[in-house]
Amino acid sequence: MRDQPLLIRIGMSLYLLMFFTYLLGPLVLMGITAFNSASFPQITPWEVFSFEWFSKLFADDRILEGLENSLYVGFFTVILSVSMGLAGALVLTQIWPKLRATYYTLIIAPILVPGVVIGISTLVFWAEINRRLGLSPDSFLANGIFLTVLGQSTFIASYCMLVFVARLQRYDTGLTEAALDLGASHIQAFRKIQLPFLYPAMASSAVLAFLASFENYNTSIFTHQKYATLTIILSQKVRLGIDPSISALAFIIVCLTIFFALLNEVRTRRAQLAVANGAPVGVVTGGFKAPGFFAGNPAAVILALFVAGIVATIAISQVYDPEPAKSVLLKEKRAAQQLRIQALQQRMKERRMQKEMKGPDIFGGKTAGEKAKSGGAVNPGKGAFGSIWKSDSLKSVIPTDEKKDKNGLKSKSPGVNTFGNVFAPTNLEDAAGSRKKDAPKE
Repeated sequence: MRDQPLLIRIGMSLYLLMFFTYLLGPLVLMGITAFNSASFPQITPWEVFSFEWFSKLFADDRILEGLENSLYVGFFTVILSVSMGLAGALVLTQIWPKLRATYYTLIIAPILVPGVVIGISTLVFWAEINRRLGLSPDSFLANGIFLTVLGQSTFIASYCMLVFVARLQRYDTGLTEAALDLGASHIQAFRKIQLPFLYPAMASSAVLAFLASFENYNTSIFTHQKYATLTIILSQKVRLGIDPSISALAFIIVCLTIFFALLNEVRTRRAQLAVANGAPVGVVTGGFKAPGFFAGNPAAVILALFVAGIVATIAISQVYDPEPAKSVLLKEKRAAQQLRIQALQQRMKERRMQKEMKGPDIFGGKTAGEKAKSGGAVNPGKGAFGSIWKSDSLKSVIPTDEKKDKNGLKSKSPGVNTFGNVFAPTNLEDAAGSRKKDAPKE
């Protein structure tokens, strides 16, 4: 029983380690590949520490154009989504209680609809509106930025509304009623009391909307027209093969995310410390004014170290030259390649010698090994093709007959054999004589 708390702590530590490794491991590995000079994102084998992929990233016009389009779309999506989300949340708090469940379901429904369906429906709907109004195909209703903003805002506004609803659940409606009793109008009560209370929710929903817009692909792929966003550009580049410049972009995005997360954590910790020290909640802003910026705030220390690391990395990239190391690596690669070629040639030579020493002679007779042992030429014997290559095969196939000529001398001439008498020297004369006999007389 005494060891149980220790075991629980160890188990929880292992669980958290595995969880964060699973969650952040791929991002860390991708960030490391951005500094490897290899032409493909990889950690092993490591080649040369280099910043060249960052230079290539900022020299890629397509990626920069996609990033610009994503920023435009994200900016307008944030404005539209936050406005619609705030309006939807306020209506939800003011609507008749029996209709709230139905209204809430209708507002949340776009989150459940696939992004592909939203993208196609947005494109078809506004194309029909553009046609019915008699506008040209290049009008603003057919503009890729306009369609993408509308398509993304359709479901991102629902996320924003959930953030505002969560904040409004802690709002004291008695403050608004008191303002109205004191003679303020509804607009004044909202602007002076309720809206300042919603500022944190507005900031959170704006960040959420921008991130959701920036990474969206399913909806944007159907509505972007000629204004491709960054995610679309990256997907097109991946089809043709990726290089570590994409890892460099991911590293920059991760660094920005960590920076703003630490910044928010610093503000939150300072506000909590101020409240703990007796400061009124209404006057706590969580700013960054010195002195005491790092006092009791580990997030501030981490933020300072993180910024210092980024600044040092940028400074090193301005003076570091990886070319000498790359030249040495190239020589090593060529030497290793030459050794592999020589080893391959040696193996091929050994295989060829083994075949010559062990392989049978397809023409019959002795093998090459036996030939080398005997030290002389080998007369083909009966082998894969029978005995047709023997030196006396023609003699056995074409026997000769002895005949006497007019002078009584003996002469040899081919006789009837396996092939008949087709090799007899008098065949042509006999054939000519037979044709003369058979020819009709005139």
